[in-house]
Amino acid sequence: MTESRSDGGTSVGRPTGPGSGTGGEIGTEIGGGPETGTEIGDGPETATPSGYRDRLAQTGEQLGALAGAELRLAWRRRWVIILVGLFTAFGLLVLTFAGSAPGPAGFERILASLATLCVYVVPLAALAYGYDTVVGPATRGWLDVLTALPVTRVRLLVGAVLGRGVVVAGGVLLGFALPGAMLILEYGLGVWPAVAAVLLAAAGLGVAFLAVAASVSTVVREKTQALGAALLAWVWFVIVHDLLALGVVAAFDLPDVAVTAAVLANPAAVYRVLVLSLLGAGGAGGFAGGIATPGLTPAVLSAALIAWVVVPLIAAATLVRWRGTLTAS
Repeated sequence: MTESRSDGGTSVGRPTGPGSGTGGEIGTEIGGGPETGTEIGDGPETATPSGYRDRLAQTGEQLGALAGAELRLAWRRRWVIILVGLFTAFGLLVLTFAGSAPGPAGFERILASLATLCVYVVPLAALAYGYDTVVGPATRGWLDVLTALPVTRVRLLVGAVLGRGVVVAGGVLLGFALPGAMLILEYGLGVWPAVAAVLLAAAGLGVAFLAVAASVSTVVREKTQALGAALLAWVWFVIVHDLLALGVVAAFDLPDVAVTAAVLANPAAVYRVLVLSLLGAGGAGGFAGGIATPGLTPAVLSAALIAWVVVPLIAAATLVRWRGTLTAS
């Protein structure tokens, strides 16, 4: 709904009426003000340095408000507790059933088991949390209300992904902090760099799949369709791609560039090979355990994991603009 103004116009600065969640939070934080319907820097003054600074400051404030609203919403919906509890429980189960063999070999085996768990659980949790990033507000009618405020669809998307990314990454790091601390206590402080690297990479893996979920969420029209597409994405990246690539590599004598492309085409495979490079041959299992490509250094793999965050987010930003054009037509 909109509110009447004394000058005969209307204002959508603070939406009223039924609705809950992100829309209400954002509407009260970034709406209102005499510039409703416009953005700082839309006029000729944008070309001046002060205009650019004002627009950059407004963008930062809006993204901060959007991310903060997502964080508060995740806390109210218990997503923070769910993610931390889920990762902690599974991590402790891995430590319980993996045993405690002495020496570096025992540590690498347990950490590899923990990494294998991350490959399956972290993407699934990120996709389940992020599948309704865009389609959720759209089906509730809040997306159209929010885009009437002085904020673009792209900023709405980036702010939402930023807030949810903090929740996913924080859930991974906090959830696996206790299992990681137990490993350090068992094998000494010398193993903490390897534990930290594996957990940071797992957090990056979660954010990458969150970006994939956000891009899927911009295409579909119903939340059930988004959930189904997210589950299909998990099956493809985590299970099918791994088996298919391993079969092709085993059946054909492929050049290194083809193997490298097969790894980089899957964020789960990138994480597997990154863990493999940290633990030694065969540590991560699956497709990663069957290859040894010199070009896949930890730096290249880390850059690939970052690219799997950035590229789906760019695609989602493009698709969310297309979604607005399609809705308007």
